[in-house]
Amino acid sequence: TLNTPEGEPLSLHEYIKGKKLVLIDFWASWCGPCRAENVNLIKIYKRYRPKGLEIISVSIDDNRQAWLSAIGQDGSDWKNVSDLKGGQSEIATAYSVKGIPCTFILDGENRIVAKNLRGKDLEKKIDEMLKKKK
Repeated sequence: TLNTPEGEPLSLHEYIKGKKLVLIDFWASWCGPCRAENVNLIKIYKRYRPKGLEIISVSIDDNRQAWLSAIGQDGSDWKNVSDLKGGQSEIATAYSVKGIPCTFILDGENRIVAKNLRGKDLEKKIDEMLKKKK
C-alpha cells in the first residue's frame, strides 16, 4: 500500500483484483529513460484502457515536489503512487527492481505475465494479452 499524490493510501493488491490487465511501471522523475517511456505509456494507455488496461506508476523518488511535477509535465493521468523513500523503497525491493524503468504486466489473477518490456514490445504484449481476455 502506497500513497497517491493526494495522500490517499492505495493497495496495489486490492486495486489489481478483478482488472483485466495491469501494467506496473517503476520510474522516477530524475530518470531520463523513464520520462521518455512515459510518452509511449500515454499512447498505450489511450489505446488500450477502453479494452481493459490499467496502469499504476510507482515512483522511486524521494522528493515529493519533483514527483508531482513530473506527473503533471508528462500527463500520466493513471494511478500514481510512491512511498518517497527513493532507493530504499520497500515495494521496489519486494518486486526485485534492480533498475528503472522497470515494468511488470499482471493478469486478472495477479500473475506476472511479462516484465521489463518497453516500446513496441510492451504494446505488442498488451495487445496479445487483451485479445486473450475476450
